[in-house]
Amino acid sequence: MSNQNLSEFDVQEAIKDVANLMGIAARTAPKSAGKDFVMVKAIYGEDVIKLAKEMVSYGEETGKKNFDRDGENVKNSLAVLFVGIRDATPLGLNCGACGYDQCTDRISHKGSEFDGPQCAFRILDMGIAIGSAVKTAGIMNVDNRIMYRAGVVAKKIGLVNADFVMGIPLSVTGKSIFFDR
Repeated sequence: MSNQNLSEFDVQEAIKDVANLMGIAARTAPKSAGKDFVMVKAIYGEDVIKLAKEMVSYGEETGKKNFDRDGENVKNSLAVLFVGIRDATPLGLNCGACGYDQCTDRISHKGSEFDGPQCAFRILDMGIAIGSAVKTAGIMNVDNRIMYRAGVVAKKIGLVNADFVMGIPLSVTGKSIFFDR
């Protein structure tokens, strides 16, 4: 039996297939009351490099920790999948989890990194979608990590149109680049 290596072209094509499957998993994940406010987008190539550089810059400008570390991980990734929520209306339970007793009392505002407040049930929807996406990557043996920092910067530089978003960089190497960092 020969030891066959994937060419870079094959790895690039494979990562696009996996990102597409992850996007499908996120899209079809259950949503509260059947209302879908989840957004999904994948980036590759130069957009990944741009995001990585901007993550490092953002960390330097704000003095926030680990944007450089995560930016380096993104730079070494083949793709980044974003899962977020956009224009999510509250579920209407008046549960108070968002900080307001009545859903109708919420005052939307632009935050320094994300917009809020967000309905806790819509955030749960996003979390379930993220879990479904990373489960799919895991089944396909593609290394990944959920990154708040990638979402912050992608939103700031206009790579994604979301109110609240996380990035999931994807890597295919002999050892995961996302651990022992």
